[in-house]
Amino acid sequence: MDETQFQELSPEDFQAEIEKWNTWIGGIAAQGKLIGTEGLLPTGKVLSNGGTVVTDGPYTEGKEIVGGYMVLTANSFDEAIALAQGCPIFSTGGKVEVRQIQNFG
Repeated sequence: MDETQFQELSPEDFQAEIEKWNTWIGGIAAQGKLIGTEGLLPTGKVLSNGGTVVTDGPYTEGKEIVGGYMVLTANSFDEAIALAQGCPIFSTGGKVEVRQIQNFG
């Protein structure tokens, strides 16, 4: 489901979609694994050329967008993958990227 389709959902379908996400995120939080999560608005700016060129974004020529992010704690990378496998985005053909945070401290 792209952002246009999401915005065109009926109030009932919108609520059902939100409930899927709340259930998944709530399950991770109930395990004490959730650090934080936020959705991202579909608009923004892209800086290039050392920050001197500012254009509308995100990458409108791309077919994929980052719609939000979640930071969680896991005992292993495999556990993080297992937690991500329950993401509701898969029911609409979306993807999830699982990455570790680089600790510079």
